[in-house]
Amino acid sequence: MSMNQEVLHTEKILADRKIFFLDLKENARGRVVKITEDVSGNRDTIMVPAEILGDFIEALQDIKETADNSDGGEE
Repeated sequence: MSMNQEVLHTEKILADRKIFFLDLKENARGRVVKITEDVSGNRDTIMVPAEILGDFIEALQDIKETADNSDGGEE
């Protein structure tokens, strides 16, 4: 069984000694965003179905807002 996937878009983020790759792919089952973290050649990957990207991005925005507003203390 072939897992032939077409890459539709790729983003690369450099962060200190880590590299993040975000690839929008499409296969027979639909579209997915493959997020890969590369740390000195060690890679971990998650797959996010394209249909939940809005929820995923919203959750990340909520986390960013909390991180930006955090003073290190308890609320």
